[in-house]
Amino acid sequence: MPQYAILIYEKEIPVEDIPADVMEANIAAEGKIKAMGVRVVAEQALQPASTATTIRKGGVVTDGPFLETKEAFAGNFVVECRDLDQAIEVAKLLPIMEGGIEIRPLHEM
Repeated sequence: MPQYAILIYEKEIPVEDIPADVMEANIAAEGKIKAMGVRVVAEQALQPASTATTIRKGGVVTDGPFLETKEAFAGNFVVECRDLDQAIEVAKLLPIMEGGIEIRPLHEM
């Protein structure tokens, strides 16, 4: 079954400041995703962008994220879905406060 990365971009706020209704919606979404028969291969939340280390061409290492943006890459899911349409259904279940979600198929290695 194909795998898709669901990449979550969101305004960066501390985890403890995420509204309770958003956290509850996320838990509810996870239940709905499993009920769809979708296998969640991985689910990861990232530390703040300020903890990032970036390596650029030439091996130059800098503190901080690759880009300065309004939204930051906050975390991701890797899911096994029958097709892109089902991956879109899964992504639509995830609560978004102000950001967006990107879906990408993974290469089969």
